[in-house]
Amino acid sequence: MASLPAHPPLRLPRWAARSWDSLRDFLVHARRRWYLYLPLLLIWALAYIRVFLAPTPQVPVLFNVTPSLPYHIALLRPSSAAPERGSYILYRFDGDAVTRYPGLRGQPIFKQVAGLPGDVVTVDGRRVSINGVPVGDAKPRAFDGWPLATIAPTVIPEGHYFVSGSGPDSFDSRYGASGLVRRDQIVGRVEPWF
Repeated sequence: MASLPAHPPLRLPRWAARSWDSLRDFLVHARRRWYLYLPLLLIWALAYIRVFLAPTPQVPVLFNVTPSLPYHIALLRPSSAAPERGSYILYRFDGDAVTRYPGLRGQPIFKQVAGLPGDVVTVDGRRVSINGVPVGDAKPRAFDGWPLATIAPTVIPEGHYFVSGSGPDSFDSRYGASGLVRRDQIVGRVEPWF
């Protein structure tokens, strides 16, 4: 019976061996200090679930880290009543931007109601107004260079709302890719704390 030729042991390139050694050292370190890494792992797991699997908030306390609104902590109150001008709402995003940014679909967005059904939305250049009162200027491009078209001039139809943020970079109803918010997208009324 013929024997198979002996092969030399597999040798990893130097960079791969160093990477493997670093990974092994980190895993030994993490195993010894599991009590530090377990909370971090849980936070990342909950964040992943929140962003990709269940974007609608399950806890009534909201945290806003964007400059879109001046409030950082708010309380969510479910409400079936129609929102009023100036009230804050949380809604599930369903604008045209989901074709470019699919992760936005269903994400909860916290904005202020600026336009109600029957209000007239006009656009002069990139300045958007409701009933003749300017609500802001639309930027020509997103941060990644994607061109942003303004919302088309319209009369806000029944069951739709124009929402806006207080910051100039807020992605709100000024843009066609965000659009008007339908009543069925609204999760609830928001009470800003600070």
